[in-house]
Amino acid sequence: MKIAIVGPTHPYKGGIAQQTTQLANELSDPGNDVHLISWKHQFPFFYPGDQFVQQDDPEVPTFSDAKRILSWRNPIGWWRLGRKLKDFDQIILIWWVPTIQGPVYSVLLKGLSTTTAKITIICHNVLPHEGRPGDEKLTKRVFNSVDKIVVHTKAQAEIAKTITDTAIMISDLPLAVPPPMNSESNTKTASRKLLFFGFVRPYKGLDILFEALAKTNAVNLLVAGEFWGGTEKYKHQIEELKLGDRVTLINRYLSTQELAHAIADTDAVVLPYKSGTASQHVAIANYYGSPVIATTAGSFNTQVKPGLNGLLCEPSDVASLASAIKHIYEPGVLESLNRHIAESPVATGWDKYVTDVLR
Repeated sequence: MKIAIVGPTHPYKGGIAQQTTQLANELSDPGNDVHLISWKHQFPFFYPGDQFVQQDDPEVPTFSDAKRILSWRNPIGWWRLGRKLKDFDQIILIWWVPTIQGPVYSVLLKGLSTTTAKITIICHNVLPHEGRPGDEKLTKRVFNSVDKIVVHTKAQAEIAKTITDTAIMISDLPLAVPPPMNSESNTKTASRKLLFFGFVRPYKGLDILFEALAKTNAVNLLVAGEFWGGTEKYKHQIEELKLGDRVTLINRYLSTQELAHAIADTDAVVLPYKSGTASQHVAIANYYGSPVIATTAGSFNTQVKPGLNGLLCEPSDVASLASAIKHIYEPGVLESLNRHIAESPVATGWDKYVTDVLR
């Protein structure tokens, strides 16, 4: 088949760019003619941080036929791309920000008005975590114009059903990361240090984690990731809670190699999300040999098997999270979690995902 994927790839950073790149690589394996169309200018000037990783240091293996031609400021280019894709068999559009993808895909789909291609949206978030006026209207316009929508959780499917009558498929988000550096991390001794990583946004509950940490003794925390909105309120909270000697902040994006080292150097990844959609964080932590402490928000409720690959607690509940942190350091608990993870290699899940996307 002749397949087009429209979405971010290297040197754009983050999980969605990694997923899109790996999807192109996986779809090309059976001999399909795959074209990856990416962004030259993805976000306007107000993006909070650097959008790129080093050009010569890709996070996952790059796709050989990636073309960076889309720009948020060139509507004629959106329509022209639709015209160029009209003779393809399958067109896959990556979706996560309605205010960016909504206008682009609306115009692109007009250029595709005469196509017989099957058009699929891979939806990382039906609606944004922090919504804006017009999000639902933009989403509905695009979703009603395609053949199928792939989401990654039942909760996201339910939201999508309130917006569109287009066919919706639920498929677990596969893992797109380099292989573990070694197999020794599962025998590491406890450091009494936890890790929170990724873009720091309000819904991810870092403030709840600080409050919970203050209710524990002799447990430290490494926070690594870009802070959307700055670090000031978090530094103030750390000072108020007297956690200055127990919390280390790294206000920048970690490369995949740096992240693997951070996971290896800490006892568990903490995911204190107040709300969420689908996330790779549980699989990434387990893949690199670490258990997680997560809330039941988003996909964590099904990804975490308590007592096997991590512990669960309630969202926005300081006492529940503090209890989980204390529990993981009770005699034998961390050792048991590490042993189960070492004995249960994490499957990347790409074979089923590719089948679902093309179905």
